[in-house]
Amino acid sequence: MDNAAHPLDNPGLASLTGPHARFAERRGRVLRYPVDVSPWLGLPAEPDAADWADLAAFAGADGSVPLPGVGARVPTGWELTFDVPGVQLVGGGVAAVPDAEAVRLGPADVPEMLDLVARTRPGPFLPRTVELGTYLGLREGGALVAMAGERLRPPGFTEISAVCTDPAYRGRGLAARLVRAVAHGIRERGDTPFLHTSARNTGAIRLYEALGFELRRTLAFRAARPPLVAVAAGRAPDPGTGAAAENGRTTVRSG
Repeated sequence: MDNAAHPLDNPGLASLTGPHARFAERRGRVLRYPVDVSPWLGLPAEPDAADWADLAAFAGADGSVPLPGVGARVPTGWELTFDVPGVQLVGGGVAAVPDAEAVRLGPADVPEMLDLVARTRPGPFLPRTVELGTYLGLREGGALVAMAGERLRPPGFTEISAVCTDPAYRGRGLAARLVRAVAHGIRERGDTPFLHTSARNTGAIRLYEALGFELRRTLAFRAARPPLVAVAAGRAPDPGTGAAAENGRTTVRSG
């Protein structure tokens, strides 16, 4: 990966060149997850003009590119379309414990998971996000009322994501139970849990800090629209697979 001082400095790139290399789609030095898996991507810490041109080829139907956690300055000619301050917290001190009532969620549960996400808006959760790791849920009367799971996988760390609870069931500690349970599985694997959230979501930050997470750094969740000429000049990305994904920028290499 890039010469970042720590895997969590550039977690998208660290994941896509490490444990999640099998998901990676690549153009030059720029990598991303498939668009139905996660908006996170891998961009060098100090991207050059060629990297930004390659990134432009990943523009979606609305012409914009998601830039979660990317700290580099957006080049002249690019238009910021989304910019929300965020925080990264690390859970080295979390009291991780399993939960006997938590159930493993899989592809068959995705319609319910997407419905819960649509009603609670915890952040991006897409049709194939469940493939990134373990997702656990709590059910009441058969209905999914709370969930949390794993997303980014920089070496030595696993991100806890999609933490959400049906509004009718809040105040009962369900999210805390699931965060501890997901963290338990992460610890069993030898990784350290971490997570991201909006800096404006003070309620969630208080919960995570109460569970033992500590602020590591601030960052931004952004999206930008490249100049139309750059988009028009781009070619489609190549899908990456397996070991070839880890061999550098000459080969093809996804939360």
